[in-house]
Amino acid sequence: MTRSKETFRVASVQACSVYLDLDRTIDKACRLIEEAGRAGAVLAVFPEAFVPGYPVWAWHIPSGRTAELREAYALLHASSIAIPGPATARLCEAARSAGVAVAIGVNERNAEASDTSLFNTLLYIGPDGKILGKHRKLIPTGGERLIWSWGDGSDLAVYDLPFGRVSGLICWENYMPLARYALAAWGVQIFVAPTWDRGEPWLSTLRHVAKEQRSVVIGSCQAVRKDDIPDALSFKAKYLAGLDGWINPGGSVIVDPDGKIMAGPANEVETILYADVRPDQLVGPRWQLDIAGHYSRPDVFELIVHRKATPVLTETERERSSESGSHGVS
Repeated sequence: MTRSKETFRVASVQACSVYLDLDRTIDKACRLIEEAGRAGAVLAVFPEAFVPGYPVWAWHIPSGRTAELREAYALLHASSIAIPGPATARLCEAARSAGVAVAIGVNERNAEASDTSLFNTLLYIGPDGKILGKHRKLIPTGGERLIWSWGDGSDLAVYDLPFGRVSGLICWENYMPLARYALAAWGVQIFVAPTWDRGEPWLSTLRHVAKEQRSVVIGSCQAVRKDDIPDALSFKAKYLAGLDGWINPGGSVIVDPDGKIMAGPANEVETILYADVRPDQLVGPRWQLDIAGHYSRPDVFELIVHRKATPVLTETERERSSESGSHGVS
């Protein structure tokens, strides 16, 4: 793809979902995409699980409290989405109207099978409003394993856009060096890192990823106050009673390919961070260090990525044997 030679602007959206309210969260996401477009951004990155919210209770309800976990899960499932579906159609239209590429964290139903399990998914939308692809988090972390299923390697990909090659990993997937290297080997230049994590050493992690890959890294986290969690949710009174103020202060940041902070970190505020990127920044630093090029040493190290999907059910046509006269069993 022919690259623009002009400086371009990227955006990290730090905002809170309208918690477990799908329609209002999509409304908010569309407004923020429009705002990023008006500010001249060509890419807007949203936090992990922004639609319809991060399952905060995963870190508070004990694993043996089955009834409470079932209740919370059912509420999350009710506002989770299929890809594609009505919710993604609205996000796509907002991206098209604003001319902004979007990377947004969503809770995705496994619509290809039982439609009951959930994935922590990063959805990519092009500036033309078409879905580029999605990535399901490979390993939910800690208490998240009570909520989300595991993804597989079939959706690891890098997307070629007019301003650069975009990809990323979700939260602590960024601590998976082989996953990072795979994306580097496919040529990622703008690396998105939607997350629920914040503070140190997370900020150092994003700076390391930027320096290691010589990519622009866009970290995006929700800024969530206790008051953002509806009182009607029963787990709030029982498990969040000891918390006050900010459940998550945010800490969104944009880092340049030398590991230097371009914007942020933003804390205890809903905002959009912006940074202007020169095309030469995506190339020049790799003269010194290109981990998927002259610094890779494939004669010493080898990485194999299994990109085959692992469906829960595979269907085949029943073959009829004319010689045996078998017609199968109905």
